Amino acid sequence: MAKSSKISNVKYIGVLNLQGAVSEHISMLNSIDNVQSILVQKPEQLANLDGLIIPGGESTTISRLVKQNGLLTPIQQFAKQGKGILGTCAGLVLCGKTTTHNEVELLDLMDICVERNGFGRQINSFETMLEIPNIGEQIPAVFIRAPYIAKAGEQVNQLAFIDNHCVMAQQDNILVCSFHPELTADNRIMRYFVEKCCN
Repeated sequence: MAKSSKISNVKYIGVLNLQGAVSEHISMLNSIDNVQSILVQKPEQLANLDGLIIPGGESTTISRLVKQNGLLTPIQQFAKQGKGILGTCAGLVLCGKTTTHNEVELLDLMDICVERNGFGRQINSFETMLEIPNIGEQIPAVFIRAPYIAKAGEQVNQLAFIDNHCVMAQQDNILVCSFHPELTADNRIMRYFVEKCCN
């Protein structure tokens, strides 16, 4: 996409298209006015984006594919430029600084330590409603082999909890959640990301 082709009032949001719940994020982005969704597999596709979503899936696999596709440093630079990044489920894991057992090479975008599969295996998946400051009440959240944030630095704003485990947080332009907002019909979290993180 040539820079001159960008429309000034449109936000261009990429979805990392390596593995995981990609099409669902695209559908949710398409439900928001003045948002153009773009699939991302190569570093050059980040150039004119306002934000990037790292979807759920399998964090070890996504981490390996990020490296194979030469995206590790470009995504880190993208975040340092103040561009928005939303990590959901496995995406949350990848955005972290460390995991509790250091099993995955992470992007180190947010000062958090993550417990992978913290809520258990696939059989322990569940749905609930969350109240999230500045976003809303009764927000549906789908947890599938979900991680949680075990530790967070002082710069991290912890936004939502289940059983005293942090499941959503923000640090500047980086927003992460343990659950899958894209698997619901409620786009409030996605709208918040686009409006508050992708400037």
